[in-house]
Amino acid sequence: MFIRNAWYTAAWAEELGDAPLMRRILNEPIVLFKDKSGRVGALQDACCHRAAPLSAGRVVEAGLQCGYHGLVFDTSGACVHIPGQEKIPQKARVRSYPVVNKDKTIWIWMGDPEKADPSRIIDYPYHDDPKQWPHKFGCYHIKGNYMLMVDNLMDLTHVGYVHARTIGGSPSIHTGAKMETVPLDSGLKFSRWMLDSVPPPTYAKAYKFKGNVDRWQEFQYIAPSHIVQWSGAKDVGGGAYEGNRDNALQVRLIHALTPETETSCFYFWSVANGFNQDDPNTTEFLFNELKDAFMEDKRTIEAQQERLSELGEKQLVDIISDRARVHMRRTVDRMLAEERGT
Repeated sequence: MFIRNAWYTAAWAEELGDAPLMRRILNEPIVLFKDKSGRVGALQDACCHRAAPLSAGRVVEAGLQCGYHGLVFDTSGACVHIPGQEKIPQKARVRSYPVVNKDKTIWIWMGDPEKADPSRIIDYPYHDDPKQWPHKFGCYHIKGNYMLMVDNLMDLTHVGYVHARTIGGSPSIHTGAKMETVPLDSGLKFSRWMLDSVPPPTYAKAYKFKGNVDRWQEFQYIAPSHIVQWSGAKDVGGGAYEGNRDNALQVRLIHALTPETETSCFYFWSVANGFNQDDPNTTEFLFNELKDAFMEDKRTIEAQQERLSELGEKQLVDIISDRARVHMRRTVDRMLAEERGT
């Protein structure tokens, strides 16, 4: 089951060029396009004439042209041109979805259009501050339910095992992390501190530490499918734990999990570099390292989905590291119940 009355990431803004983009979201075929004036449209990917996919068409001056018989639709879904026909039937339109271009992200609302309040879209200003936070975008298609990826980001004890060669470090450092969780109406926040720990391989390659580090991971989960992260490390005794994070390795990320079907999703992620900002190689290095780490997550989740599809969830048990994940699941269950009036 999907939560429909929510803003989801449909694409990174840089993905929309001259050609339309097809995405299946919440098991519905969607075509995204940018018209000649720069406005973004999100339409059901089926022409109202003979249901040909509009994503197979092209963007023309008046809007999106169907590649089958040439009908043209604007960003609202209204047909604005039919070749050889002056009068356009009132019913000649396709379903449109509320869409917003904000913080270099294309946001889509799949539920009741009257409830699509843009003020509910999360703020992520780091995409608009390339000098202080140079960044790069990524997207993986994952053959797994989107909630499995959210689970993965709520229980970071996996990092020491799945990501041992990149961002992990010792598993015991992660299981023994100093953790604080704060429930919110919109989700939750949690922080993890790994004090006096050996920097993981990625950190050690990227930054010249003197020795052990005080390492932090701060996460905010915004239901149902977005996680904002701030991670970093600083030499032991440098005051990071007390709030001084200057002269430290810092990385900000946003993770967006958009359901495609019940057993597949899109994993949109962005890596923003908060040190050595004038050196493009630093940002590129961090992006490539995290790209590899997230590919490790992808492989893990896809294998997990395969087993769950075969065996179900009845045999699963929760452990102490599931605290944030359990709260996250309760938040999603509450949202589903509210949306269905149950």
